[in-house]
Amino acid sequence: MTAETSAQTTDRSRLLELIKELAVVHERVTLSSGVEADYYIDLRRITLHHEASVLVGRVMLQLLDDAGIAFEAAGGLTMGADPVGTAVMHAASGAGRPIDAFVVRKTQKTHGMGRQVEGPDVSGRPVVVLEDTSTTGGSALTAVEGVRRAGGDVQAVAVIVDRSTGSKERIESEAGVPYLFAFGKDELGLD
Repeated sequence: MTAETSAQTTDRSRLLELIKELAVVHERVTLSSGVEADYYIDLRRITLHHEASVLVGRVMLQLLDDAGIAFEAAGGLTMGADPVGTAVMHAASGAGRPIDAFVVRKTQKTHGMGRQVEGPDVSGRPVVVLEDTSTTGGSALTAVEGVRRAGGDVQAVAVIVDRSTGSKERIESEAGVPYLFAFGKDELGLD
């Protein structure tokens, strides 16, 4: 095992520990999709955490690299995707790679510049849509649609945690791009 591979394994292991410790809440909740669950994965407790956010950037960047996804910008629907996109941007910068972040509004603005995708222009650029987690795929699909309207060439959708509730199948079918995830709910002990 090379030093780089060892560091990647350590990053992934530590991020998984932090997700289990800080983000998994065992109680009955109604998710934004309207689906009821016996647990909630509050990944904002991870993506906005001083140690975990750095790991999110490195783990997600490695996930995309391992899948052979070439991209110049990363982001997704505000608010869950905002810190994920920023983490990937910072991880890439630390590795000497110029990857921008962007934010997708739920709807296009009706004032100012009237943009739905904020940040550096995505038009004509290969981009990745990110999300912290996904239940139905709806947020990611809204982001994909907004990015495509803005001229971005979506290469993949990537999430930190997949809840195994059909998002992968729906996104790959409806958006026609690969759906990647760093961790499955089974790794969190939620099966």
